[in-house]
Amino acid sequence: MPQPPTASQKAAARRGLRGLVSLRGLGRDAAVASICGFVVVLMVGASYAAVPFYNWFCRATGFNGTTQVATSAPSGAPLARKIAVRFDANVGPGLPWKFEPEQTEIEVRIGEVFTVFYNVTNQSARETTGQAAYNVAPLTVGAYFQKINCFCFTDQTMAPGEKRQMPVVFYVDPALAADSENAGLNTITLSYTFYPMREPAPKPLAASEPDKRKGNL
Repeated sequence: MPQPPTASQKAAARRGLRGLVSLRGLGRDAAVASICGFVVVLMVGASYAAVPFYNWFCRATGFNGTTQVATSAPSGAPLARKIAVRFDANVGPGLPWKFEPEQTEIEVRIGEVFTVFYNVTNQSARETTGQAAYNVAPLTVGAYFQKINCFCFTDQTMAPGEKRQMPVVFYVDPALAADSENAGLNTITLSYTFYPMREPAPKPLAASEPDKRKGNL
């Protein structure tokens, strides 16, 4: 006949049950911690990917007034419809440049290729590098403003006191004429802002290289 468990056996069973529950709790906590860690890593990765994706999206669609990059002039003849193009120039804080358009406004036929120039002067006594951000207004025109050549495609490095003319070759896509949203459009503003680029830090001397700045003692 089976004997009922003793008091010590009951206590041991309770301790075992508490241990099992504790292990299950730890397993749950570990799983939750792993999921939270994965979510954090995913969010960080998404934040880094968001900027290049946003830039690509703007270039591909003209969203937010981002102009397009063309490889050649339009194949058809320019349209009779004309439109005024205004030019705006700005310099961000920390860049000692004078930056202005050679002409503030011109009238162009839609589909006609034009070349305009911006004048830039490095007013400092050191070499500086800038990069231009750009857009057009109204923002709905970004998809139709095509640039064949532009100084904004690459960083610009200027020597102390250097003056330079920077060209922009562009045309307004004839497809604009078929866009009912821009049927009454008569003015486009092309705006640039130059921002300073961070200068690379000087390379440290290797331990085996002599420091030439000290000279011969």
